[in-house]
Amino acid sequence: MPQSLKSPLSPRKAPVQARSIASVDAILEATIQVLLSVGKERLTTTKVAQRAGVSVGTLYQYFPNKSALLQAALKRHLDEVHNIIVRTCREQEGQTLAQMATVLITAFLRAKMKDVKTSVALYSVSSDVDGAKIVQQSGNRSNKAIAGMLASSSDPLATDPQLAASMLQGAMVGVSRRLLESPSPDKQFEPLLKELIFLACAYLKACSARLSV
Repeated sequence: MPQSLKSPLSPRKAPVQARSIASVDAILEATIQVLLSVGKERLTTTKVAQRAGVSVGTLYQYFPNKSALLQAALKRHLDEVHNIIVRTCREQEGQTLAQMATVLITAFLRAKMKDVKTSVALYSVSSDVDGAKIVQQSGNRSNKAIAGMLASSSDPLATDPQLAASMLQGAMVGVSRRLLESPSPDKQFEPLLKELIFLACAYLKACSARLSV
């Protein structure tokens, strides 16, 4: 039975040894730097290899083309945000719903806004590298972590935790996109963070109050 063909955007192989992992990290970091300096149209594997300090042959051992590089960079960015969500959710297990919402939203938005230029640049190439699928997969994994946290709350929650988690994610992603598209995200950050926390806490309080109705 013939083997299925590998996606042209998939990495050729995964790094195993410490040296290989370091090379891939350097390549992905260089991809971001080149993307920011010359834009996606002028980004090439040669420029990325030169910036990373590796040969083009070494780069091709892991990434078959420019699109695979950009996809991997986007995935790494989303994985970093997801890991922050997972860590935060674990730390907040057993807390009140208001505490959970406040800490989770703050951690999420700070992660998204840590490097605004990089976030904007990666989302600008998302449609070129099947980004919607990667975002959905990352969102599904984060949903499980958030739902698990909500289910452990010291407050009673009448709404299905997975549904409540989806509502929180939708609000968080919407506000983060608003910030990234803003001409002055630094000025908008604190006001939008405050309002998003207020909105999330009010929603979760309403979900909890349904049990007494």
